[in-house]
Amino acid sequence: MKYEQIKNQEGLKTIFISGTAGSGKSLLTSKLYEYYTKNGAFAAVLNLDPGVESLPYTCDVDVRDYVDIVYIMKQYDLGPNGALVMANDLIASKIDDIQNEVNRVNPDYLIVDTPGQIELFAYRSSGRFLVENIASEEKTSIFLFDGALITTPVNFVSIALLSTSIRLRLNLPTINVVTKTDLIGAKLKDILLWSTNLNTLENAIAKEADGDTYSLTTNILRGLNLGGFAQGLIPISNVTGEGLVNLEGALSRILNLGEEVED
Repeated sequence: MKYEQIKNQEGLKTIFISGTAGSGKSLLTSKLYEYYTKNGAFAAVLNLDPGVESLPYTCDVDVRDYVDIVYIMKQYDLGPNGALVMANDLIASKIDDIQNEVNRVNPDYLIVDTPGQIELFAYRSSGRFLVENIASEEKTSIFLFDGALITTPVNFVSIALLSTSIRLRLNLPTINVVTKTDLIGAKLKDILLWSTNLNTLENAIAKEADGDTYSLTTNILRGLNLGGFAQGLIPISNVTGEGLVNLEGALSRILNLGEEVED
């Protein structure tokens, strides 16, 4: 690879969207793109998932143009999972082409929709390579807490641990959001309280778990607290778009030194 061909693109802000499978990454990508566009910013979308069949947005840059899952399965006699692993590694070798496409589009904001299988992106060296080598003035990550998965305190801590692990792997400032707020009703109030008041969360764990589960969960929780986890969650509705103003504000504090797009 000719690294000298990859230079910082002045003014470009890149937002990586990650989370567990089914947490709403592609839908949030679509909503965030619509929000920026509606408010006069030039946004573009990069799809990094080689295995996705349909998307709720039009891709400006699409890795499916460079890797073909079906071809890889046939050529190398691999199953779907093996083909996805190979495809994600092959994508890294296409960084020059991907960067050239981004440069041609030349957006203010590049929204990167990461693969549905988070381990393929976050825990393989190819994912970290892509994060580091997509040229951009500023970069950040949004991690999606799937609201349907975190309605119990033990599950909440498990996903918080995953979020912290992803932040460590990607080495990016990270904004945590909770999705599917329309589906969890009154539980959202508990979840938001857990995310800002660790004593409340620990008390909730004590009511639900005992023995080894309680000990393990609370020890993890205290470790997360030491790592600065208790920063709260931003609730987002991918159905109504509620919460996008707060999300954009959090993004601007990282990417634009607090200067927000017009609303």
